[in-house]
Amino acid sequence: MKKLLSIVLIFGLVCSCDSNKKKSVPKAEPQAQNDWIVLFDGISTNALRGYGMDEFPQEIWYVENEALIANPYTTNRDLITKERFKDFELEYEWAVDTAANSGVFFHMQEDLTMESGNGNSPNWLDNYELQILDDENFYDTLAVRSAGSLYDLIKPVNKELKPIGDFNTAKLIHNNGHVEHWLNGKKVIDFTMDSPEMKELLGQSKFKENPEFHSDKEGHIMFQHHGQRVYFKNIRVRRLEP
Repeated sequence: MKKLLSIVLIFGLVCSCDSNKKKSVPKAEPQAQNDWIVLFDGISTNALRGYGMDEFPQEIWYVENEALIANPYTTNRDLITKERFKDFELEYEWAVDTAANSGVFFHMQEDLTMESGNGNSPNWLDNYELQILDDENFYDTLAVRSAGSLYDLIKPVNKELKPIGDFNTAKLIHNNGHVEHWLNGKKVIDFTMDSPEMKELLGQSKFKENPEFHSDKEGHIMFQHHGQRVYFKNIRVRRLEP
């Protein structure tokens, strides 16, 4: 009986040690390129700055009710990410006031001044733009320039917009030249930048005189200040593996 008790005790100690060893093993940390970077959480604007500026453009953009808002009563100043991105997934929410216009750009370079001359933002003729718009009241009603479109190039499909003032969810993915734009859970744009189809579209567009159109493969993400009130919230981005 003593021998049997000793065996049971020894077995119990071995199992206990093995269990403790298993508990002490830390979980593997996720790879850095898969981590989400919060660009705006409803409070902090530390991840963003004004185009051509070192700091956030206070009063031109402001935070209210956990939303990042473009002030229509100031001079235009776009917002860009402090970090630069190549392949990425961007998630955000947006809403517009009546007849408001804005857009999201990527791979942006700060090589032009803010003197736009016509109320538009710098580089708008140099880069792909995912359009943000009040489709009901904006004067330009072409589908290829409507909300969710790849501005002046591809009209959105399967689009369902929220009413003015309500937030739409959006997702922009760039991965090795392939681009997807999702709006309210539905994919509305899908294209490859250097494909023959895109080259043909560019050759027939207002961008045809610009041989350097979106030639950069990495850069800032930009949120456009077009002179009207637009709202952004819950903005985050993660880098994609090569």
